[in-house]
Amino acid sequence: MLVRDLKRLALIIGPLCALFLISLKLSLWGIPVRRDSSLREQISTFLKKPDIPSVWLDAQQDPLRELQDAQQEAQKQSTEASVTSHVSDDTSLTQFPSDAGNGTHHEVFSVSTADKAYFSIRLGDAPAFNPNIIPHPTREGRWIVVAQRRRVGVNGGPPEPSVFHVELVCDASFVDGVLQCVDQPIILPIAATIGQDKCTGDLLYMGWNVGPHDARVFYGPRKPYTIFGSNSGLTCFGMWMQDFRVLVDWGFDMFNRDDFRLATEVQRPPPYQLVEKNWFVFWDRENEMYAHYDVVPKRSFAKLEPDGSVGPDLAPAAQDAKCLERYSPKLGDAEHESIHQATNSLRITTCRRADRSCEPNDSNTFLFTIIQHKTYYDYHSEYEPYAMVFRQRAPFELHGISRKPIWIHGRQRVNDKRTEMFYIVSMSWKTRGQKYHGYMDDVLFLSFGVEDKEPGGIDVVASDLLTGLGLCSET
Repeated sequence: MLVRDLKRLALIIGPLCALFLISLKLSLWGIPVRRDSSLREQISTFLKKPDIPSVWLDAQQDPLRELQDAQQEAQKQSTEASVTSHVSDDTSLTQFPSDAGNGTHHEVFSVSTADKAYFSIRLGDAPAFNPNIIPHPTREGRWIVVAQRRRVGVNGGPPEPSVFHVELVCDASFVDGVLQCVDQPIILPIAATIGQDKCTGDLLYMGWNVGPHDARVFYGPRKPYTIFGSNSGLTCFGMWMQDFRVLVDWGFDMFNRDDFRLATEVQRPPPYQLVEKNWFVFWDRENEMYAHYDVVPKRSFAKLEPDGSVGPDLAPAAQDAKCLERYSPKLGDAEHESIHQATNSLRITTCRRADRSCEPNDSNTFLFTIIQHKTYYDYHSEYEPYAMVFRQRAPFELHGISRKPIWIHGRQRVNDKRTEMFYIVSMSWKTRGQKYHGYMDDVLFLSFGVEDKEPGGIDVVASDLLTGLGLCSET
């Protein structure tokens, strides 16, 4: 009887001992034993069997293979997955399927995130949108983030009416794949401006505005600036510009009191619209400053002086018209569609920084910005971005425009007709110390608002952003 009982006991204890020894060996080899996974999965991880999927299997695998695997897994699960917000803590590979519209868009991917999708931006506990990112002037691995504060009501309800608007600012770094403030953000001290009672009729409410709207923060060739919308002394609502360094703890630097030290209204050749917005500035090869006002129905730009005054309109309308006609987005219903400027400008030399033979000159160095095709249907706005490239010397003629709109990896389609609203606000080179000029192998930030509710950004190689240009020389 005793022998028979011992044999039965051995049948029970034996497998348990084997499980214990396998777990011990996995632990000694540094393989994590996950309680939520099966024994078969854990053994497969240890043996590195390729036929059993494991997201922790090989951290050094080729990024393109990793992306393809993620896309295949996403497609397999797409019938079961529901549309969710991207701005969250979940960065699983299956959350961000590649969906650039079956060839209708040119998709760009992050060079730093595990899933190649865009990253979230958090300004502490403060709700914000329409962000900007520029490299910190002195600290490696830090960036300065500026975003419009979003008003929210009690318990997530609608906010109380207010005319007060502010931009928030903080130093930020990446933590767990999220660009987040190191300390709580503070209000960027942009002073309110005084208008001249030119907001009338349906625009009367804009005359009560206090504070900046949709600020862009960007580097010029020598220093950073901010340009923002506010009450105008020339029309109802206009564009103002200021040296960004005087608004933050920038450290020691040389300041010119006559060069946008105070907020200065930027002028334009007449005529004025009652509401002017989305202007950007650019610098030629001699680092002289210009303001760019319109893209369609024709380009408009002029030389800009430090006091905000401008010269005559310099746009070569006839030369650019052919290129715009061929490559600019085609508009449908004029009441619901439009094209407008979006971001600041940057300068790029179209060869690789790593190439010793790469020497900037007028034949390979251009200026570029982002323009957007806006549609508004079913009470929902959508923006499709395009890169626009033009020459860095007068008459600054167009060089090329993206043939397809740019799709940021991670943006989702809500249904067959709608997509998430991504509004690209600004762009900057990612590397500390890099200001206005870059090369095709440099990495830049695109920063954007998602559904006017959340801030996001993506770091992409410049050559990827400018892939697929329609060249004006071909017209």
